[in-house]
Amino acid sequence: MRKITKAAALACAVGALTTIGATGAHAAQAAQAAGSLHGCPSGAVCVYPQNAGWNGDRPSLAFYSYGPHNLSNQVGQHYVLNNQTGGATARTCTGYNGTGDCQGYLWAGYYIDKDLTPINSILLVRP
Repeated sequence: MRKITKAAALACAVGALTTIGATGAHAAQAAQAAGSLHGCPSGAVCVYPQNAGWNGDRPSLAFYSYGPHNLSNQVGQHYVLNNQTGGATARTCTGYNGTGDCQGYLWAGYYIDKDLTPINSILLVRP
């Protein structure tokens, strides 16, 4: 009986972690001006300053081209917003040049509040 209880508790814990992981990205809701979203131009993936939320709709970094983009001196919590078009996604990677552990897929119109300390690149993925 004790083993069954532990197995049930483990299954519930794994289910809860899966749900948290799936809901880590949030829909970015804001009025769009000429395709920009929170100051992030249409077609770009933007990073906002550490612990600054949307920073008055002023991103600190914007990436436009598909492929990897290396980060430098980006530590702590940052909003990362995908405002690409045509179904393109973005991934955060622990290695430079889009290598290492590339985590999740950030869909267009969504953002994550992410600790960029272990992240060394953002990969823009062609649909």
